[in-house]
Amino acid sequence: MTEALRTEPSPKRVRTYLGGELVVDTTDALLVWEKPYYPTYFLPVDDVRADALPIGRRRDEVPDHVAFAWGAMDAWFEEDEEVFVHARDPYKRIDALRSSRHVRVEVDGVVLAESDRPTILFETSLPPRYYLPKIDVRMDLLDPTDSATSCPYKGDARYWSARVGDRVVRDVAWSYPTPFPESQPVMGLVCFYNERVDLIVDGEAVPRPHTPFSNDPLA
Repeated sequence: MTEALRTEPSPKRVRTYLGGELVVDTTDALLVWEKPYYPTYFLPVDDVRADALPIGRRRDEVPDHVAFAWGAMDAWFEEDEEVFVHARDPYKRIDALRSSRHVRVEVDGVVLAESDRPTILFETSLPPRYYLPKIDVRMDLLDPTDSATSCPYKGDARYWSARVGDRVVRDVAWSYPTPFPESQPVMGLVCFYNERVDLIVDGEAVPRPHTPFSNDPLA
C-alpha cells in the first residue's frame, strides 16, 4: 500500500521569476513533501504564465498544479522576502542561543576547540550544534576546503578539514560568514559535526548522533 503524499496549502504569497520576468504569482501554492527533509512548492496552473507550463513538472497526486526546479528559476519570493535553496518548512524552527556551557571538541584525543562561550543552534530534527568563537578553535589544525553548502534558514557555509597526525577529517567544520537574519548569532563562529568528532559538554561525552551527515550509509 502506497503512503499518501503529504500535502498542505501555504498561506504565503509565492512568486518566481525566469529570464527576469514574473512566471508565477499565487496565494494558493501547495507545500508537498516529496522528500522527508523539506517541501516543494506546487503551483496552480491557472497562476502560471502559459509559456512556462511546459517546463513545469506534474504529479498525479497533485492535480492542476506544477512544480519548477528551484535552481532553474532566477529567484523565488515568499511575500516580499527572497528565499533560497528550497521552500521553507513551516514546521522547522531555528533558535540560536548564547550559552556558558563548557564545550570541548576532540578527534583521536587531540583537542580541536574548547570554549566556555558557545552559541548553541537548535534546529528542528537535527542535534544541537555548538558554534564556537574562532579564538577558541585550533585554526592551525584546520585547512579550508572548496566545499560550500546553502541553507534557506542559515545562508551559505564555508568548510574546513581537520588534520590530526596523518589523518584528515574532511569538511568536519563550517562557518556562516554572512548568515540570514534569523541565524545572525552564529555569524563567523565555527561549528563541528557532532556526528564525526568527540564532543564533550560540561564534562560529559555526547553520543554521536546518526543523521544524513554521519557518513553512515545507513543514515
